[in-house]
Amino acid sequence: MSDSQPDAAAFVRETMLPPEPPPLRSTGVLPWLRQNLFSGPLNIALTLLGLGILWLVFSTLWPWLSHAVWNANSMAECRKIVAATHGPDASGACFAIIKHRWNQFVFGFYPVDLYWRPVLAFGTLFLALAPVLFSENRKARWIVTGLALFLTVLISMVLGAKGHELGAMTLLMLAWIVLIERQPGWALLASLIYPFLAVWLLWGGTIWGPVVALAGFAVGFIVWQLLARFGMFAFAAAVVAAALWWLLLSDYVMRGLAAVLPLRLVPVSSDLFGGFVLSITIGVSGIALSLPLGVILALARRSDLPVVKMMAVIFIEFIRGVPLIALLFVASLLLNYFLPPGTNFDIILRVIIMVTLFASAYMAEVIRGGLAALPKGQYEAADALGLDYWKAQRLIILPQALKISIPGIVSTFIGMFKDTTLVTFVGLFDPLKAMSDTIRASFEWKGAYWEPYIFVGSIFFILCFGMSRYSMYLERRLKRDHR
Repeated sequence: MSDSQPDAAAFVRETMLPPEPPPLRSTGVLPWLRQNLFSGPLNIALTLLGLGILWLVFSTLWPWLSHAVWNANSMAECRKIVAATHGPDASGACFAIIKHRWNQFVFGFYPVDLYWRPVLAFGTLFLALAPVLFSENRKARWIVTGLALFLTVLISMVLGAKGHELGAMTLLMLAWIVLIERQPGWALLASLIYPFLAVWLLWGGTIWGPVVALAGFAVGFIVWQLLARFGMFAFAAAVVAAALWWLLLSDYVMRGLAAVLPLRLVPVSSDLFGGFVLSITIGVSGIALSLPLGVILALARRSDLPVVKMMAVIFIEFIRGVPLIALLFVASLLLNYFLPPGTNFDIILRVIIMVTLFASAYMAEVIRGGLAALPKGQYEAADALGLDYWKAQRLIILPQALKISIPGIVSTFIGMFKDTTLVTFVGLFDPLKAMSDTIRASFEWKGAYWEPYIFVGSIFFILCFGMSRYSMYLERRLKRDHR
């Protein structure tokens, strides 16, 4: 370079630079505190204010919690124990009410000798969800199914299940786990059958009732397959065939099968349901039914057919504009006026229908947001591949829209599950208010106010937090475009 450009001065360092001090640490506790909590005057003031509020709450609640009594037979005995241990002016929580009445918070008035049935229904729920939620993660699937089997058998044993009942549930769950691992396709079919099994376990009665109800779907599917070449007419014919089966033939078939082979469990009426058995039953049913109905409503609202779009808009806006409590009152008081005289429409079924309709309207708007977020090129790509409407939605559009909508979908699920406590206004014993008021109505536990709410709130937090954690795991697993 110096030969070609003689006027260019070459830079040559003649002296060494003096050593510089090492850079400040950018990781660790002190840098994090400096950056996040004490980065400026306003941040320092807010941090000190927050610490003061936390200290005030802690200093108020800690004495009450630290003086808690777990072994007592009444509120009066709790107060005597606190006064004798911590002084006459001390106050303390009486969690002995939870120890004595936990079964009512969980099972309501369900017969004590039949506790194993809701436990089995809840345990098999995880087996039904495993091939859907953990289909690609074998380790997580094994953990979920193994814990479901172990805890279901253990809890049923502690609650007094008999030997033949423990043996039957163990064989059922082991066979289901083997089916999940060896035949995933059949395991998905078992997941579709699970709701009918759960209904039979919870309400009891003859097994042929759920079997005949399930047969209606089989009749509709067969008719649809036979007339598949006729398009929408085949679907309409399948719906009519299933309805005719349920309305005209199912009762006679059920009675005939029950007379020949009387397989039945002890019936349990809906007025004995309560506590978390009731909340989980309504919540799981609403979640399972509102998602597919929400997808259909979202597609209908974006449809190019004016009548279909108008009906979807009217339904969604009406449901979103009416409080859930109003719909529950409709289910409790007014729905029977629109049914034939003498019709016995179960109150829990009525509540499930209204909760499902309410959640599906919000679900439809969440999914519609995911559909609107997709670029137009995705729809054009589906058209370029020659896919019809339903194949394009199933293979290209809906998988991407549902992935985008995961946070909103799970948020709707959590909100709906917490809203199951509103059933107290229609005479059902939810765990938060109706069951707590019932337990506090007894003379022994008069005055216990905060303890039931803390216990029930903790259970709700654990269940809702679990749903939130799974949604975050699902979002991370589906981030294929960032890998």
